[in-house]
Amino acid sequence: MDVSIIVIGDELLIGQVVDTNSGDIARMITPYGWTLKGVATVHDDAAAINEAIESALSKSDIVLTTGGLGPTKDDITKATLCSVFGGGMHLDAGVLANVNEIFRKRGLQMNELTRSQAMVPDACRVIPNDLGTAPVMWFERDGKILVSMPGVPFETRHAFSHHVLPLLLERFSDRSVIEHRTFVVTGISESALAELLSGWEDALPAGFHLAYLPQAGYIRLRIDAAGSSHDSLTDTLDALSHSLKAIVGDRILAGEDLLPEQILMRILHKRNLTMATAESCTGGNIAHRMTMLPGVSEVFKGGVVAYSNEVKMQLLGVREHTIASFGAVSEQTAIEMAEGVCKATGADVGVATSGIAGPGGGSDSKPVGTVCMAMATPGGVFSTTVHLPGDRSRVIDRASTTALLQLVLALR
Repeated sequence: MDVSIIVIGDELLIGQVVDTNSGDIARMITPYGWTLKGVATVHDDAAAINEAIESALSKSDIVLTTGGLGPTKDDITKATLCSVFGGGMHLDAGVLANVNEIFRKRGLQMNELTRSQAMVPDACRVIPNDLGTAPVMWFERDGKILVSMPGVPFETRHAFSHHVLPLLLERFSDRSVIEHRTFVVTGISESALAELLSGWEDALPAGFHLAYLPQAGYIRLRIDAAGSSHDSLTDTLDALSHSLKAIVGDRILAGEDLLPEQILMRILHKRNLTMATAESCTGGNIAHRMTMLPGVSEVFKGGVVAYSNEVKMQLLGVREHTIASFGAVSEQTAIEMAEGVCKATGADVGVATSGIAGPGGGSDSKPVGTVCMAMATPGGVFSTTVHLPGDRSRVIDRASTTALLQLVLALR
């Protein structure tokens, strides 16, 4: 089944908002063997939307649009859909009741602009939007389907997964399937990994494909397989996974598509350990990434953002002599930070970062991007210094990832 996505909104074209809806939708349709033919981003203009819709309908069985369904004048998707599929608009009692209920729960006053959300094209079938006021609308023409959804990502994810996708699967029941196996690999460059796996990759059976998905500090390897049923693919995928593991070895951190923080949390759970963070240049980002995980309270004690030397000394017990002798950005300071946060919180494991995120503050001996990190574990204390390229936000994010990966390796 061929699918096209149209993302509508000027805010996307000027970079004010990043499109995440198309990625979410792609991840949800891929397991059913459906092919995403393309993603088009168009501005809030009737002619541009109309042209994008006609183009998508000409090459896809299913067209999914997001955005342009708000109550303000720049949201013109509904009117444009009327011109594509014919008819006018009418007030839908069910949508109006939903809007009223949402406003009641939020303690907001209804106005005419919001009431206009209940106006829907005559040619559409309304699908519930449980989380917002903009209706989800289903259109059909010449055996093809167009579904218009709101642009708010959490509304789109919920509406598509709970309502739209089940209806599409029911409508288009004849489909192939796609299976995946994903591995998280570190400690090797993408090109070196490709060389290592060259012979293995050349011998893949027909219908099987290896994808390299490099991230900052690690690589996701994904084996794709297409077939008529899940059962027919499983045995071959299992055998390929086994042989791939034999080649890549200990560089594989996980046999699932997991983030570094998810891998770390699983290790901590398995070994019945708790952790804490002591962060300077990363500013609490490691703690943030950990606390985004459900169930992390069982293993995460807490964290200290020790940005100044005074806080490093007063809260984490870093010695003044250490900072004077080696500097705040040093492995010696990071080690004392990691050990200190374990003492302060009672955690079994501590991870610490201290560095220069930029754009200023660097020197010849410690340029911008220099980050010292340490891991205090039951098996010993480990430290390293890395030099990371990029602007301030990239250095912070890359340092956070590196610290998480280093802690995983230290615990392994």
